[in-house]
Amino acid sequence: MGGDHGPSVTIPAAINFLKRESDAELILVGLQDVLHAELKKCHADAHPRVTVQHASEQVTMDDPLEVALRRKKDSSMRVAIEQVKDGKAQACVSAGNTGALMAVSRYVLKTMPGVDRPAICTIMPNMKDGPTYLMDLGANVDCEPHHLHQFAIMGSVLAHAMEGIARPTIGLLNVGTEDIKGNEVVKATIPLLQADHARGKLNFYGNVEGNDIFKGTTDVVICDGFVGNVMLKAIEGLARFFKTVLTTEFKRNPVTMLGALIARSALKRITKRLNPARYNGASLLGLRGLVFKSHGGADVEAYEWAIRRAYDAAKNDVQQQLADLIAELMPRETTTIG
Repeated sequence: MGGDHGPSVTIPAAINFLKRESDAELILVGLQDVLHAELKKCHADAHPRVTVQHASEQVTMDDPLEVALRRKKDSSMRVAIEQVKDGKAQACVSAGNTGALMAVSRYVLKTMPGVDRPAICTIMPNMKDGPTYLMDLGANVDCEPHHLHQFAIMGSVLAHAMEGIARPTIGLLNVGTEDIKGNEVVKATIPLLQADHARGKLNFYGNVEGNDIFKGTTDVVICDGFVGNVMLKAIEGLARFFKTVLTTEFKRNPVTMLGALIARSALKRITKRLNPARYNGASLLGLRGLVFKSHGGADVEAYEWAIRRAYDAAKNDVQQQLADLIAELMPRETTTIG
């Protein structure tokens, strides 16, 4: 029910996904009359692999956390997450209010043993034609070294499970590559990751800079939620700016329009390669269950990708792999920066 478009996007995306995955089943949570009406539009009101679970309330995009967490106990968001808690679903996907989704997920599912704070992880395209996993994107604005250490462990497991990379490389986002660079939190995180690298448990590359995300220097890039969220919004803004400028210039006069026609096939490949829809679906890692967050403005294609990421995570048993490595590596002592 969430996001900018609600069931007019989520229902068609769900049906399209089911056409591609014959072993998947979906539970659609929300106002049942609205959901059934959308299913009927998609000629799927009697789909054998779709179950409608009624929820009488919705969390709006501007609802305060207190309202989402305490007052709307029968919201579609909460009921969907409870499906995961009760074992009726292996993952939850929502395009709703990010803060509310994190708060309700943490309240209902709780964090995994050894995890202090869940984190939001997404992927970015890189020059090596693969994804770069990036976290945290806003769940934790203020972090300490052991939080960044935990993010590295969770990011490594996710990249390993989703991409089949034996030992994903981990980069710590910094203002320079030297160990002496950065604030006190980042500098105190380096020896934690180096110790795991020395033991062969994590593949720590070292410090990386912002441009390394798109170079594909490492498979995983770790930062605190403040830096991650600012960076994500800047990247989204740059992408829209580039698209607008490119379109404007190609339409400027007959010569540039001819150039666009000649370059049409290359432009199609570029558009496909950089299509943001393909990278939709951020995972909320560190919970006792899989929860994925779609962009609120996602269209049908983008939301289908978010469902696919949740499906792949469940199919690759990401949750158990996380539990196993966290139990082995998660530090029992924390480092506080005073």
